[in-house]
Amino acid sequence: MALASCKAQWIARRAVQALSRPHPRPQPRAICFQRLSYPAARRFSPLLSPYGHSASGMCHLAQAVKRNEDDLLKGLVDKNVIEEVKHILEMAKRASSRNIVLHADFLTPPVQKESMLLLEKLADIKAIAQGGYPQAERCRISIGHIDTLTSAPDIVEAVSITGNFSFDSCSHGDFLGAILGTGIAREKLGDILLQGERGAQILIVPELVDFITATLDKVGNVPVSCTRIPLLALEYEPPRTKSFRSVEASLRVDALASAGFKMSRSKLAALISNGDVRVNWTTVTKNGTTLKSGDIVSVSGQGRLKVCKLNDICEFSESHYSPSRDILVI
Repeated sequence: MALASCKAQWIARRAVQALSRPHPRPQPRAICFQRLSYPAARRFSPLLSPYGHSASGMCHLAQAVKRNEDDLLKGLVDKNVIEEVKHILEMAKRASSRNIVLHADFLTPPVQKESMLLLEKLADIKAIAQGGYPQAERCRISIGHIDTLTSAPDIVEAVSITGNFSFDSCSHGDFLGAILGTGIAREKLGDILLQGERGAQILIVPELVDFITATLDKVGNVPVSCTRIPLLALEYEPPRTKSFRSVEASLRVDALASAGFKMSRSKLAALISNGDVRVNWTTVTKNGTTLKSGDIVSVSGQGRLKVCKLNDICEFSESHYSPSRDILVI
C-alpha cells in the first residue's frame, strides 16, 4: 500500500512538472511559394497604367513610341540632339504609364523642335512648351497624358538682375558666366534678355529663384541685385532681321559666315579656334564644317546667321559655275 501510494505521488508530481514546463517553439522552416496568375481575373492599377482593358493596350504606347522614335531619329545626325530627344521620349513613357506630368529642363531649339515633332505622333500624350515669353528660344516641355495635362503648369520664373552698367557694359556671355559661376547648371537657365545700362532679365526654373537672388551679387565688375519679377514684366523685342543674297562657291562655315557677318575668313577662323562660333547651338571646332539649309550660325557678339535656302540658280563666270546662296541674318 505504501509503495503504491509513493508511486502514485511520483506519477502525479511528474505530470505537474510536465504541464508547468514551457514547450519549445517550433523552428521556422524555409517554404517555397509559387505565384500563380490568372489572366481572366487580371486587374490594373489606375496609377500604373491608363489601359485597363487588355494587355495589348499596355503595349500600344511602347510600340508606337519605338516606331516613331526610329522614324524620327533617322533624320538626326547630331549625337547630342539624339540623346536628349531619347531622354524626352523616356519621360513621355513614364508620364503615360504612371498617369503623371513630368517637366524637362530648358532645351535648345533643335532639341525642342525634334522632341515636339516626336511627341505629337504619340497617341494619348500631350506636350506643352514654355519659355516665359512668346519669342523664347530655350523652353521647357511639360509631358503628360491628355487627361492629366489639361493646362500649362507654372514651371518658368523670371528674375531681374539690376546694376549700374553705364560705364561698364556687360554682354550676354558676361551674364551667363556670372550665373553659371554660382553653380547653376546651364539647363536650369532659360533665355537672358539684356536691358542695356540697367542689366538683364533671365528665365529660370522656379526652385532656383531664391538661390540666385541670394547668391549672385556681381556681373563682371558691376555689383548687382536680383529680384523675382512676374513674367508679364519681361521686356523683349521681336528679333530684327534683314535678308540678302550672297554668291559663294563653298558651303563651309568659314565661307558663309564670313560673308554673312562681313568679316574676313581669317578672323572668323580665329573665332572658331576660340570656341566663339556655334552651329545649331553646338560649338564648332573645324573651319570646314559644312552648312545646310536651315542651319543657324551664331558668333559671340555678332548675332546669328540663318541659311534659309540653297538655290539651284548658278552664275556663269569664266567657264565655271558658282552656286547662289540665300542667307538671312538674325
